[in-house]
Amino acid sequence: MILDDFLMRALVAGVGVALVAGPLGCFVIWRRMAYFGDTMAHSALFGVALGFLLGLDLMIGVFATGLLVALLLSGLLRQKRLSGDALLGTLSHASLSLGILTLSLMSGLRVDLMGYLFGDILSVSQQDLIWIYGGGGLALLLLWRLWQPLLAVTVSEELAQAEGLSAAR
Repeated sequence: MILDDFLMRALVAGVGVALVAGPLGCFVIWRRMAYFGDTMAHSALFGVALGFLLGLDLMIGVFATGLLVALLLSGLLRQKRLSGDALLGTLSHASLSLGILTLSLMSGLRVDLMGYLFGDILSVSQQDLIWIYGGGGLALLLLWRLWQPLLAVTVSEELAQAEGLSAAR
């Protein structure tokens, strides 16, 4: 049985995401940041809205807002005023509300929010596959290079600092 082209792209995309999500997901769970994925997904909606508003490629908007939220989360986690879950929940809902507000203020733009929030694996394009495997390969390469320091900081920041590792970096 031969799969249709769109089914084959969906299968290849799903495998690519799964290959990257497994190793990265380990650190997310080990660091007790289970809502990290939700926060990044909601910040992506804000990135889509900014992409539409500024006339940019949507992937650039998503990447920029995701990076901004991740840096903001990192800075707030270092202050240790709130728990990671509280910060993740706050940033998640703040970025989601900013995304919906930005989209609602754009007159003449009709967007399928469900499509952007949940996606459609059957609509994966060749360009999406390049993003998945290019970005995923880069993420896995960085994870492979940084595995020992990341693991040390994840297990115990104090022990990692005693070994000369910079926990903040």
